Order: sequence, then structure tokens, then C-alpha cells
Amino acid sequence: MLRRVLNQTRSMFCLTLALIVSFFFTAEASAHVKWFCAFNVAGQPRGLENVLCADFEFLTGFAILGLLAGFLIELTSIGDALSRAIDRATESVRANSDLLIRAGCGFFFVALWTLGGILLTPELKTTSEIIPWAQLGFAFCLLWQRTMIVSAAGIVCLFVLALLSNGLFHLMDYPVFLGVAAYLALTSLNQDFFGIRPFDILRWSAAVTLMWASIEKWAYPQWSFSLFVTHPEVTMGFDEEFFMRAAGVVEFTLSFGLLLTPLIRRCSALILLGMFASAIAEFGKVDAIGHAPIIVVMLAIIADQSAGAMLFTKATLLRVSSIWKNMLLIPAGYAGALTVFLSLYYVMHSLMYGTAII
Repeated sequence: MLRRVLNQTRSMFCLTLALIVSFFFTAEASAHVKWFCAFNVAGQPRGLENVLCADFEFLTGFAILGLLAGFLIELTSIGDALSRAIDRATESVRANSDLLIRAGCGFFFVALWTLGGILLTPELKTTSEIIPWAQLGFAFCLLWQRTMIVSAAGIVCLFVLALLSNGLFHLMDYPVFLGVAAYLALTSLNQDFFGIRPFDILRWSAAVTLMWASIEKWAYPQWSFSLFVTHPEVTMGFDEEFFMRAAGVVEFTLSFGLLLTPLIRRCSALILLGMFASAIAEFGKVDAIGHAPIIVVMLAIIADQSAGAMLFTKATLLRVSSIWKNMLLIPAGYAGALTVFLSLYYVMHSLMYGTAII
């Protein structure tokens, strides 16, 4: 009995520590700048020679060390205790994760119907009188499993309409909607995707969405500067340029963490959830509505116990001769993902809008 009490105490201590750490990092309120500030997607982004500066190298190096530390902690009894604490704290969420995602998406569509004139996300506008009512219908179809596929098809149709009116580059901000559509369709049909859980597709789409969004903080930091005039506390006293570099690195690192081992991805989702929650407190109901789908996805990731369908599993990282050799996979994966997203962002922008890369 005493051992059980001590184990529970240690688990709760670890969970409390994680929450304290997460809210320490959430001082960077993660509002989506396009919902609140003037922006020009076709404008010239900061050249890569300005992005890849000494501050950027220091911040990304520190981020990699953080991921490695998280992996090593996961292998210890502290990691096990923290995982068990999260399991106990999220038991009810885990048992109702499907209902949670459906409810979150339902709230999102009802809110869009109430506001009117919005196509999927607050900065995408529409003059159609049919679309708001269609969005209300999609919310209604989420009430039953069999009709969830109708909502999934509706999301794809809305995404295509937004793509046609706003262009591919703008819609690269929102692949999470395609992930939600895939999740709803596969869940409605009680199917997986070639052995991959519908939830893992949703998780990957959320990770890709947030990693892409983080590049925007480096390419267009000036979009956020007007927010700092009205919300100066957001920068925590740092220089605006440095703050935006740091904010992008934090978001990219946590988003990449969603692809890693169970404890890393759950802690990453916990911190991201805190960031989105703090943004709602700072920026209000528009932010709450816009982030609703991804907030429920973060909650479901925190509750998810599965060790499968990730970029690197703990077993993969321990399979070869030593932990130290396998630990190279994390920085290599991080550097590879960073290179791919930065290159894709700048090359696509240059091809579509004729802007310079360097």
C-alpha cells in the first residue's frame, strides 16, 4: 500500500512538473497572425540569409538538445512515471477521444455558421449564402457515425473551394483539414489506411500544418509586429526579431515532436495546447473558433497511449548497437524536416510569385 501511494505521488509530481514547464513556455501566445493583422502572401519573404543567422542556429541547436533530453528521460523511471501520470489524468479523454474530436469539429462548424461569411478559417472569406448553411449541415452529420463521411466530403469540398479562390500556397497553412476529413471518413467506415490508424493520419496532418506555419514566423515576422503594439507583453521583453525567430523554433520543434516517441509527442501536444489556450485568453473568440479543431486534436494526442505509426519509435532508436548511435536519428530527422520545409516554402513561393529565395 505504501509503495502504491509513493508511486502515485511520484507520478502526480511528474505530471505537475510537466504542466509547470508547459505553461512556462506558453507565454508565447500562439495566435494565427493572419486572423488579426494585414498580410500579403505574395509579398517578398525575408531572404534565407537573414533567416539562417547565428540566433537561428543557436535556437535550433538548443531545440535539438531538448528533444534528445526528452528521449533520454523517456527511457528512465521518471519517464515511465510521467507516462503513467498522463495516462491516469487523461483516462476519460482517451475513452471518449472520438466523441471529443467530433464535438470539437461540430462546435467549429456551428461557430462558422453563426459568424457567417467564413470559408473554413477566419481569414478566408466568402459571400455565398449557401456555405454557412452547408457548414451547419456538416455539424449535424457528425452526430451519427454513418453520416460522418458526409462531413468529411464536405470538408474536402470546402478545402477545394478555398484552394480555387486563394491559391495553393495559402492553403498550405491548413492540411489539418484534410487530415480531419480523412479521420472522419475512415472512422465512419470503420477502416484504417493500409494498417495506419485514422488518428495517426490526423496527428501527422496537425504536425505538418504547424511545422509549415512556423516557417511563416521566420519568413514574415513583420506581420506580427502590429500585434506587439497592442499586446506588448507577448514578447516578454525580447527584441521583436529575436522573439519571432524563437517563436518559430519553439513551434517547429514541438510540431516535429508530434512525430516522435509517445512521451515526447504527448508532452509536445501538452505544451502546444497551453500555447493555444493562452492565445485564446489573449485574442478572444475568433482565435478560439479558428483553433478549435487543432485544440481537440492536441487533447487526443495527449491522451493517446499508442506507440505505433510515428517517425521514430523507441524500439527503432534502441535497435542497433547503442543508444548513442541511434540518438543521431533525432537530430538528423529534425535537420531533415527543417531543410525540407524551409526549402519547400521558399521554392514554392518563388515559383508561384516570382520572389527571390536568398
